[in-house]
Parts: sequence; C-alpha cells; structure tokens
Amino acid sequence: MIPFSVLDLAPVPQGSTPGDALRNTLDLARHAEGWGYNRYWLAEHHNMTGIASAATSVVIGQVAAATKTMRVGAGGIMLPNHSPLVIAEQFGTLESLFPGRIDLGLGRAPGTDQMTWRALRRDPMASDQFPQDVLELQALLGPLQPDQRIQAVPGTDTNVPLWILGSSLFGAQLAAMLGLPYAFASHFAPGALMQALAVYREGFKPSAQLDRRHAMVGVNVFAAETDDEAKYLFTSAQQRVIGMFRGRRGQLPPPVEDIESLWSPDEKAQVGRMLACSFVGSAATVRAGLERFIADTGADELIVASAIYDHKKRLRSYEILAGIVSDMRRAAA
Repeated sequence: MIPFSVLDLAPVPQGSTPGDALRNTLDLARHAEGWGYNRYWLAEHHNMTGIASAATSVVIGQVAAATKTMRVGAGGIMLPNHSPLVIAEQFGTLESLFPGRIDLGLGRAPGTDQMTWRALRRDPMASDQFPQDVLELQALLGPLQPDQRIQAVPGTDTNVPLWILGSSLFGAQLAAMLGLPYAFASHFAPGALMQALAVYREGFKPSAQLDRRHAMVGVNVFAAETDDEAKYLFTSAQQRVIGMFRGRRGQLPPPVEDIESLWSPDEKAQVGRMLACSFVGSAATVRAGLERFIADTGADELIVASAIYDHKKRLRSYEILAGIVSDMRRAAA
C-alpha cells in the first residue's frame, strides 16, 4: 500500500486571521503524525489573503518542531523567487535542526501575480534559469568540492532531498533527467497528469539521490460521515475556484447549501475540470474512488489537500482518510 501525505495550504477561513491559520497548521500536523501520514508539506504563495504560508521555511521549522518523526517540507519553494544560495542556507538550517526529516520540493512558477513578483525584486526571466538553479542548489547542499569558494552555512553536505514539482511536461522531463522524485499538482491542475507521469517514468535516469523513480500525485479529499455532508464541505473549495475565475481571490469561504445558485454552467464545468482529482464523500465513497485512482495512475504516493472551512471538520476528514488507508493496508496484506 502506497504512503499518504498531507499538503497543507494553510487556508485562512473567512472571519479568521493568518495567525489562526498557522495555529491550525500546527494542530493538524500533530494529529497527522499520530495518524501515520508520511510527510507534511507547505507551499509558497504571496499576496494571497487566503493562504498563510508565504514564509514557507519559517512555517516548516515550526511544524518540524511540533512533530517528532514525520518528514516535513516544501511543496514547494518557488525557486525563481530566490537565489539558490539563500534556499540552501534556509533548508540546510532546517536539516541541521531536524536531521533526516526535511524535504525540499521546487517549483518553476512564481506562486503569485506579476505585480507581486516585481515586488519580490525578481528578474522576469528567472523562470528560464530554473534547471540551472536546481543544479546550483543541489551542489550547494552537497559535499564540499575542492577549491569551492562559496558555501551554504549551514547547507553544505546536508544533502537535503530535492523534489521537482509540476503541472506540465516540463517538470516531468527535468525530474526524469536529474533522477529526482516528482510531484504532480493534480489537486488543482490535473489536465496533463497521465501524460506527465508517462514522460517521467519513461525518461527517468537513476541518480545519487534516487535509484528508482518515485511519483507523488496531488489529490483533494473531503471526507465526512455521509456523502451529503462531504459535498457540503466541498463547496468551500468550489467557491474559492469560482472566485479565482472571477478575479476575486480571498479567504476560504464557508460552505453553502446550494452551490448551483452561485455559478454559471461554464463556471461549473471549469471548476469540475480543475478539481477533477477530488474525492468527496463518506469513508466508503472516498475509498472506492481512491482505489480506482491509484490503480489508474500507478502513483507511488498520494499527497492530500483539504480546504475545509471548519478546522474540526478538516481534522475529521484527515482522520477518516487515515482510517481508510489503514483498512486498505490490511486488505493489501
């Protein structure tokens, strides 16, 4: 049975603060470790009032300090926003504090809008340097070389494992070429999932970090006691996507009884495509959907997002999922 992990976008529900969201993150991480999740990732986004994890490495440090055994990392750091040296220092520090527990997933997108990217003081062409920046970062985290004059301190020889993130064929090709694990963002951009997995698997070349390919796939899970309750909780995520289409990003809205009254037929279809890799329902419904999905994709690991407005309901969703995974493991054994 494949491992399951948590992707926490640190959602800020309407009526709450980023501080509330970050405290919820620490609470969820402690529970997730107890429920047996494999890793806990946070993502870099900027100028988004509904996401509290902009200072990603800082939050990762707090989550790692609040847990004991679970791997913790970035899913991901948007490398074009940073110099490789700064990221090597940040994650070398995390690895030095929490040895053997830190992951570094790397994305090519800016994780924000163009105006905010300019506020980050980044070169608009930085994304074009992504492959070279990944190699530079990998070298800074690797063993010290003869005559090497620039070191990441901490960072050198920490060998923090790198992942390549993506929602297109570019990341799949790069991860395969470099022999790195690959994570596909199908929780919000599933269109090229199957093609990207095929490209990664066919092109993978073993490396010093990874001797066999490893593809992790992002999904959304909204689990509750009944199908109807789960569908109700899911409307928060659906509303957030509608807001994105309308240019109105904001905090995570509360669920609604009648989502049909809030979208046009075209918006409904767009939301359906964007959230196609979502599993919504009772334990039995979610399990059946996940079993089909794992069989179809051949994923080596699933990472699960759950944008649920009520924190207690979000905890319960992950708890139900942990029970599903436990049952699936027993059945596989």
